[in-house]
Amino acid sequence: MTEDDGAVCPLGPDGSAVRGLTEDPAATGPRADCVRCGEPTAYPAEQPGATLCPVCTWQEAQRGACSG
Repeated sequence: MTEDDGAVCPLGPDGSAVRGLTEDPAATGPRADCVRCGEPTAYPAEQPGATLCPVCTWQEAQRGACSG
C-alpha cells in the first residue's frame, strides 16, 4: 500500500481512536489512569469505561486497523 493508491483503513464506528488522542480543553480535575500501562490519560477520572492513554490508544487502533 502506498500513499498514492487512496486505500485507507476506516476508523472504528465508535470513534474511540480519535477521542483517545484528542484532549478535551474543557476537562478539569484529576485524570484517569490508563487501564493497560497506568499512565495518565486525557480523560477525567470520573470517565466511565476503560480509559487508555494516547500510546495505548494508538497501539489498539493499529491492532484493529485492517484486521480481517
